[in-house]
Amino acid sequence: MSLAYFNGRFAALDEPLLPIEERGHQFGDGVYEFFRVYEGQPFMLEEHLDRLYRSADLIRIEIGQSREELKGIMDELMQRSGLSNGDIYLQVTRGIAPRNHPFPAVPSSLSLTIKPWRELPPATHQEGVGILLHPDERWLNCHIKSLNLLPNILAKQAAVDQGCFEAVFVRDGIITEGSSANFYLVQNGAIRTHPLSNRILGGIAREAIQRIADAAGIPFIEEAFSPDELFAADEAFLTSSGVELVPVVTVHGHGSIGSGVPGPIAIELYRQYAALTRQPAQG
Repeated sequence: MSLAYFNGRFAALDEPLLPIEERGHQFGDGVYEFFRVYEGQPFMLEEHLDRLYRSADLIRIEIGQSREELKGIMDELMQRSGLSNGDIYLQVTRGIAPRNHPFPAVPSSLSLTIKPWRELPPATHQEGVGILLHPDERWLNCHIKSLNLLPNILAKQAAVDQGCFEAVFVRDGIITEGSSANFYLVQNGAIRTHPLSNRILGGIAREAIQRIADAAGIPFIEEAFSPDELFAADEAFLTSSGVELVPVVTVHGHGSIGSGVPGPIAIELYRQYAALTRQPAQG
């Protein structure tokens, strides 16, 4: 079953838990992580925790729990829920205090939820998806996994309104990433993606895909590219912990990428990612 946790208390998802003066609610003043659990093991757990603590440090939030304490809470959440495969959202905010912009002298707040996987239709991976190119209007610290996602939400809805799976951001003539995924093209057998910087969120699935590509001898080039270079690409794909790897076969208003069907590199990377994540011993 789905289950929630807030500051030491486990509860049903529909049980009221959040005080009105919680700063995540008032300001979006916090950071979060998403973990996909396979057979009771959160995939790349240490890498996710690295990013969580890094994001918190960058906005000067002190997480009140150690890594081991967070792992213990996650383990108990999984055990109480009975879910061996699921999605965990973990959120840390600056805490509970009367609404005022300066940092309050209060402990941070911790909340988690676990739910069954959000299953994608099989055709998503088998046939690929379409994307909408959208102006990147986000703040300039996209490497921080903060709660402030309004530009992402608006872009995603613009894509949905056009019948697309994802919005892919363009800033200063360069493709950065998707509203909730990293983005890649494939040209002449090599993968290209925007380099790690403050303009994108360094994805954990991206890290896994880079390792898979390196092991398979597929060049993984961290180099920005333009929409015109995307239009001329052989393949394109998206990655995130939630969608894993999804081939991109069309761009709204432009047409097909490559042959208009998932390409061999995207297919092989997804096959290897699926094999990796579905090993029971994988952490």
